[in-house]
Amino acid sequence: MFTADARVLSRIAPSIQRVVIADPNLASARLLVDLMKSLGAREVATETDEARVMEAIREIEPGLIFTERTGPRLNGENITRKLRRSNLPSRRAPVIMVTADATASTIKGARDCGVHEFLRKPFTSGDLFRRVENVALKPRDWVEGVGYVGPDRRRFNSGEYAGPQKRKADKPASAADAAIAVKDQAMRILAAALAQFDNDPLQAIRATRTQAETLKALAIKTSDAKLAVAASGLEATLRAGTSTKAALVAPINALLLLADPEPLSRAS
Repeated sequence: MFTADARVLSRIAPSIQRVVIADPNLASARLLVDLMKSLGAREVATETDEARVMEAIREIEPGLIFTERTGPRLNGENITRKLRRSNLPSRRAPVIMVTADATASTIKGARDCGVHEFLRKPFTSGDLFRRVENVALKPRDWVEGVGYVGPDRRRFNSGEYAGPQKRKADKPASAADAAIAVKDQAMRILAAALAQFDNDPLQAIRATRTQAETLKALAIKTSDAKLAVAASGLEATLRAGTSTKAALVAPINALLLLADPEPLSRAS
């Protein structure tokens, strides 16, 4: 029988006080309720309908959300996308998709809608605990884009892979490399926000504001005066309340001129 370490339980406790479970299968939902309460969850809401799930998230502001992929009145990917693009306090809360439908396309869909972790049914209590521990104690960078909103997809967990690292992103980066990566990603998102502004103006503005803040902080950290001035200019435009595409073109382009050309070529 799996027994969680008491010290780890105390560390994850703040993240699992309030939990929402979206699952049309009552027996499956009941199992998750029991397991989460055994880990220390105090308030656990279960819903089978997509609209009621969103209402539960609004009401109890969970620190953790579980969702089945599909149901008669439920789509886990839709729930996650709506949550990520909402103004709810829990919009960044970790989402764990729990489903027996573990095909490659399903896992990719979960990753690309903003899910943090993927858990295959049937699962053990140890499997569940490892996912909860990951989202509670190993936070991932947040990506506020237009086409994608959610945790950094490069660290998405679709199983218990324990093999060798394959990507450059898996290896520790130097401070200089990390700064370059942050800058490149912010620039790509800004270029995409401008290009896709008409499709989703509200998210484009939110993504733009986030990248302006990111780039200003990076400029201060790296003593990059030109970047600081350009980022401040974009922030000033946003604060002025003139957040139209026409108003944002000049300050965004001023920042894009400071980007490396190769990353921007991949912005679309």
